[in-house]
Amino acid sequence: MIVLENFKHPKLNINKWQVLKDETWCVLGRNGSGKQYLDQLFSGELCSFTAEKLTLPKPNKVAMVSFETQQAIYEHELKIDATDFTDSHDTGTLAKEFLPQDKLSSPLIAEFGLADKLASGYRQLSTGEGRKLLILQAILSGVELLVCDNPFDSLDEASCGALSKALALLSKQNITVLLVLNNRQDIPTWCKKVAFIERGQLDVIGELDNEETKRQLDVLLTPKPENIEWPQTLNTLADYQHDYLVKLSNGKVQYSGVNVFEGLDVTIKPLQHTLITGGNGSGKSTLMQLVTGDCTQCYSNDLEVLGYKRGSGESIWQLKEHMGIVSSELHRQYRVNGELLTVVLSGLFDSIGLYQKPESYQIDIAKQWLALVGLSSHQHTLFNELSYGEQRLALIARALVKSPYLLILDEPTQGLDEINRHRILNFLEIVAQQKHSTLILVSHRKDEHLPIFTQHISM
Repeated sequence: MIVLENFKHPKLNINKWQVLKDETWCVLGRNGSGKQYLDQLFSGELCSFTAEKLTLPKPNKVAMVSFETQQAIYEHELKIDATDFTDSHDTGTLAKEFLPQDKLSSPLIAEFGLADKLASGYRQLSTGEGRKLLILQAILSGVELLVCDNPFDSLDEASCGALSKALALLSKQNITVLLVLNNRQDIPTWCKKVAFIERGQLDVIGELDNEETKRQLDVLLTPKPENIEWPQTLNTLADYQHDYLVKLSNGKVQYSGVNVFEGLDVTIKPLQHTLITGGNGSGKSTLMQLVTGDCTQCYSNDLEVLGYKRGSGESIWQLKEHMGIVSSELHRQYRVNGELLTVVLSGLFDSIGLYQKPESYQIDIAKQWLALVGLSSHQHTLFNELSYGEQRLALIARALVKSPYLLILDEPTQGLDEINRHRILNFLEIVAQQKHSTLILVSHRKDEHLPIFTQHISM
């Protein structure tokens, strides 16, 4: 049971909230609303608060699954990576080592789609697979409260359904599940009650099937019209002299004798905006990494990118000069803790961190992009001090800042709230109108299949 009355903290206030064991709740909130302080309360990390009534599970009986916890594990795995000191590739901590060893035969492992991933290292798992592993770890370890922060982000439709079904059954195992979500569309049907958090104030809204609850949520989450002044365009596709931006013939990627895909033909012409869909593990992100050069098997494929035949002596910088990239992998790797303005400026130089002095006009353009994504007030805030969703907005601005020939967006709205998702999708439609960039979008969300995408590749 959770009981909070007149709870007060500099970053979190709750007048009255009670969660019984047999109740199913979600907390909705926008990016930067203070959801992370709610997580800290349950994990025992939040200090210096007062409360008239306070009943919480013991911290060792609480499990938190969020983008932030996943990032912390990923960074730990990088620290212990011994590849540079051994003669073989260090896979790091195996997936099965995250689970109680006496529960490795649990049928839940197969239900979560992880039976064939137990011998993989954590770094080899996708974002969605890593999240499912941590949820499974919590369930099998006997926690009383499982707090899931946007658990359905980056999962395909089938995986969302399987995860939702598994979470719905947990109340029968005396586990309380609290969903912390950015989007109403992600609320499962079995979730019955909702609270809303904004600027650190959590208020109970009510039963989700109540018309007054729906009206209140509409008021809180309906985007307001924006007058967008589009920043200066630094490039134009009129300067591009080739027939294709991407041309892959009979493409094949293989790891440890297992094909990710083979026999794949892909062509993308200038302004042929392309949508890529497919289940988790179907090779969507691998295809994007082949294009960006982050998958080294690009050199063993018949692949042309931005007019360069891969392996013909071109440098990776010649390619990335005209690419803007947003992906979970880039988000994972962006660990240089600079100010937000420098993060956006780094997109002009294709670096993680800023190591060149930008021109004054470049600084002006970067500030315009921060304004467009609603982060002007944070331009001097350190990247790691922002919420995951705010970080993702900054990386989107970083990708757009140089008006690239090729804008590669691999699940770009992951971690974004409804209003910011609407904002980014609106940006994509404006980019299409501007005709300076060609879009490649990888997405599981059907509401992101915009009419601007004239080519659809299903993996």
